[in-house]
Amino acid sequence: MTCCEGWTSCNGFSLLVLLLLGVTLNAIPLIVSAVDEGRNENPISCFEWWFPGIIGAGLMVIPATVMSFAARKRACCNNKTGMFFSSLCSVITVLGAVYCMLVSVQALSEGPLICHSQGNSTSNCEFSLGNVSDIHAESFNLEWYFNDSCIPVPPSDVSAPTTSNDTMASDRKKYSLHFSSKEEKHRTIHFTVFLGLLLVGILETLCGLSQIVIGFLGCLCGVSKRRSRIV
Repeated sequence: MTCCEGWTSCNGFSLLVLLLLGVTLNAIPLIVSAVDEGRNENPISCFEWWFPGIIGAGLMVIPATVMSFAARKRACCNNKTGMFFSSLCSVITVLGAVYCMLVSVQALSEGPLICHSQGNSTSNCEFSLGNVSDIHAESFNLEWYFNDSCIPVPPSDVSAPTTSNDTMASDRKKYSLHFSSKEEKHRTIHFTVFLGLLLVGILETLCGLSQIVIGFLGCLCGVSKRRSRIV
């Protein structure tokens, strides 16, 4: 096995693990929503239906993963053409990983559906590059997760002129306690899934970029073969 093949093979194992992890994370909210559907509960989110882990971190990573394992079994990267194709497959991996990261960042910025006054409305789940570009460091926060509750107070409680501050606080507490277990479940799953997908996307991007560099070096400089040591 050449030096380039060794690096490619190592990337293959890493991408396989990340691929399976991304698909699993994406499937979690889908499965939970399918189970809760029979109880007429709102879905956790709708960003999982953009399939950042199944398509971005999953299907688009398969070509580079297959090419990496082929490098180990068939020595198909032991030439400049093979190294070029490994780089080309890694470009697809990087594109998929970036897509996964962009969806995850917007999902973390918006929070689960239960934290919005629209409830089951999907108006907060529109994904586009324009929406992502509107997210700045100052506006991006995870208060919906770290606060005690993210459920909006009903408009009737906020606008009542005769309601004192203590009464408003009491009404908010009762309203939050009513949904506490459901809210905590939705917030935890949403945060865990999309933070995990964000990390998967970052790691896949690093693996893809490293393989692109190795592939182009193999194309330009050739692959180095192990030679027997002369005693």
